[in-house]
Amino acid sequence: MRWLIDTLGGLWELLRLGWITRFRFGGSYWRWRLETAFGADPARRPPRRQLIHAALEYGRWVHRMRRGG
Repeated sequence: MRWLIDTLGGLWELLRLGWITRFRFGGSYWRWRLETAFGADPARRPPRRQLIHAALEYGRWVHRMRRGG
């Protein structure tokens, strides 16, 4: 049950972050986020499925940090 709550909260946090950055996924913030997480070489990035999984894990982490635990 905790996993489901964290997942829904993580999706909310990712939506919130998208809203804050005006959903400009090609913008400077998102380029910086990809480079710091996976390196500057796009050819060495993990497959899309792993990127989505990593983003969702990040959202869950943000949710846990914002709720204090």
